[in-house]
Amino acid sequence: MLDWKNRATTVRDSADNSVDNMSSHRGGGWLGRVLGGLLVIYLLLTLVVGWYWSQEPELFPVQERAQAAAQKAQRQMVNGYTTVETLKQVASTLLDKPGGYLSNDLAPPGLWLDNMPSWEYGVLVQVRDLARAMRKDFARSQSQSTEDPDLAKAEPRFNFDNKSWALPASESEYREGIKLLDRYLKRLADPSQRNAQFYTRADNLNNWLGDAATRLGSLSQRLSASVGQVRLSDGVKDAALDADGLPQVNEGNYETPWLQIDNVFYEARGQAWALSHLLRAIEVDFADVLAKKNAAVSVRQIIRELEAAQETLWSPVILNGSGYGLLANHSLVMANYISRANAAIIDLRTLLSQG
Repeated sequence: MLDWKNRATTVRDSADNSVDNMSSHRGGGWLGRVLGGLLVIYLLLTLVVGWYWSQEPELFPVQERAQAAAQKAQRQMVNGYTTVETLKQVASTLLDKPGGYLSNDLAPPGLWLDNMPSWEYGVLVQVRDLARAMRKDFARSQSQSTEDPDLAKAEPRFNFDNKSWALPASESEYREGIKLLDRYLKRLADPSQRNAQFYTRADNLNNWLGDAATRLGSLSQRLSASVGQVRLSDGVKDAALDADGLPQVNEGNYETPWLQIDNVFYEARGQAWALSHLLRAIEVDFADVLAKKNAAVSVRQIIRELEAAQETLWSPVILNGSGYGLLANHSLVMANYISRANAAIIDLRTLLSQG
């Protein structure tokens, strides 16, 4: 009798343990499914947010923006106002577009994005070049004159490391540069102050265009190298001669790494976007110089090529087909627009110096 009771107790305990184990297993599985579902939702949200943040800003009307900014600040539109205000607007776009400034992000989705940071760097290159040109040429009457104090402080702000996350962050340095530009613009628009100047001369404009041509020439080469190209060495080592008595020329094959093709493409898009706005501002402030040199049409040609490079990209990825293959090569198409804009800048510089 006692043995039967012991057996019954053992069976009952085993059943209770089985029920407890099943409950524990179900509880652990439920928690895992919840965590997995939350992870999937998080990834989907970051994917959507990353897509939204990767949308390139639209082109904006330069002259209308400058006039609206002047009316809001109750300032007088003077020569040079449109150029400085446009530089401020272009730099502010880097910081105030959807997602803000992404080049120094340390968390998803900004951490996963590379196209928009490349676009931002392209814009930043043109901002730096014009800020240097304003400090060096546009705001000075001659090489021996004193540079503007606000522009002297603004230029190094824009040349700060574009990937610094903190102490200080890139955004804080660039915003300080924008504030310094606004201080210079305030003094420039005040007729009672004579310590801020903006000189619209052909030589000043020619110097800045030289920097722009150098940038576009480099971009054209990098874009064309998406399919590989043979480059000839410019230097002649030890003046070596070949069998025919001619200087030896070294050949080398250069090709953009596969993972860098889209980065170069979007950097070119960024530079073209910024330069098209800056040239529209130059067209306003240097109108008399361009008219005297019969160069207004050349500026319009450059702007047209740069804005054509901003056409909507319908492909979800940057294709890298061969020049005459079945698939498109977006880098070569971009290189065509950049090269034509560069050629137009070279012609414009000739007009400014000789026209």
